[in-house]
Amino acid sequence: MPNKQNKKAVPSSIGLIILGIIVIAANLRTPLTSVGPLVSLIRDDVHISNTLAGLITTVPLLAFALLSPLVPKLGRRYGVERIILIALIFLTVGIVLRSLSGAANLFIGTAILGFAIAVCNVLLPSIIKRDFPNNIGSMTGVYSISMNLCGAIASGISVPLAVNAGLKWQGALGIWGILSFVSILCWLPQLRNQTKQTATTSQQMASNDVNVWRSPLAWQVTLFMGIQSMVFYVLVAWLPEILKQQGIDSSQSGWYLSFMQLAMLPFTFIVPVIAGRMSSQRLLVVITTILLLTGTLGLLYGSSNIILLWIIILGIGGGFAFSLSMMFFGLRTENAHQAAELSGMAQSIGYLLAAIGPALIGYLHDATNSWNLPLFILLGASVLLFLVGIGAARNRFVGSRNSYELPRKGR
Repeated sequence: MPNKQNKKAVPSSIGLIILGIIVIAANLRTPLTSVGPLVSLIRDDVHISNTLAGLITTVPLLAFALLSPLVPKLGRRYGVERIILIALIFLTVGIVLRSLSGAANLFIGTAILGFAIAVCNVLLPSIIKRDFPNNIGSMTGVYSISMNLCGAIASGISVPLAVNAGLKWQGALGIWGILSFVSILCWLPQLRNQTKQTATTSQQMASNDVNVWRSPLAWQVTLFMGIQSMVFYVLVAWLPEILKQQGIDSSQSGWYLSFMQLAMLPFTFIVPVIAGRMSSQRLLVVITTILLLTGTLGLLYGSSNIILLWIIILGIGGGFAFSLSMMFFGLRTENAHQAAELSGMAQSIGYLLAAIGPALIGYLHDATNSWNLPLFILLGASVLLFLVGIGAARNRFVGSRNSYELPRKGR
């Protein structure tokens, strides 16, 4: 009888973990992507400048950069499950607070939800590494597609909710608090395993502790994460304006941005599954670079009649890049603790670059009154992504001595 009970409990437990990961991932972009289409409504209602309105999207990215390096230590001290639950509670509070009237509530709520998302961003890859060591690719794919699909949906329905449904911008942003509350309920069962898993993590730390900030391989993974984040957020921020310069009207350019994000979706699932079955992911890095270079060159020199093709190619390249960056956290580490440390390091630097990138590109456009130089910067970023990606894709562990020389074992 005990054996039968254990056999039944394991699938049930795994099912709850998978459900928790899916629902939490759905919350990691919706509070951010729902803002962009509503910025003008928020600005006019709250009476803030364009500069302050731009901070609504920048503040969460800065929160990611500031908190990410500290998150693994919080997980080690208090337990990963407990810290994620607390983060989800703060996420719900931040979403509700942001939706109340007043500029102060807007920015305080935005900062709170930014810190909460940073915690989940860092710790979910370590959960996948710990609980699904033989299925990192498929679980990363599930995690990625849930995050990106819900983010795309949020971006598309924000204005209809605010205008057509009469919810105003407050309701269109606040409605995502329902999803975050559901994620709390879905994650509560995981606290039952808190004591056992915290003890296991402590044993792993004692035998496999590593300073990822001193690992050349960790820096290659970090730069890969940072550059792909910068490219993505630059395109999200400026692609409609780039297209306007080429004679495409505002409504059509907005749809093209949606097509770019939709093109990413299938590959955020397919690429992790393929990458998880490869000992080295260098071929995928090469494909990623070719896609990003082709799409950017198409925007620069390609025919405007097939500009949608270049947009879709950029979206596929972005899907490849994002998926690989998520996969490297698990593939380049030996245990959940190392995965959390590498995730924290990479996301700290990555989102700092993501916050700086759009502002830098905007400055270059203002200085030159053209989008040519910014697009050349994206070409250079794609080349850099290839250089660091070739290193990050090697079959190594960050915790191995001379991780840049020794082959990865056990696969």
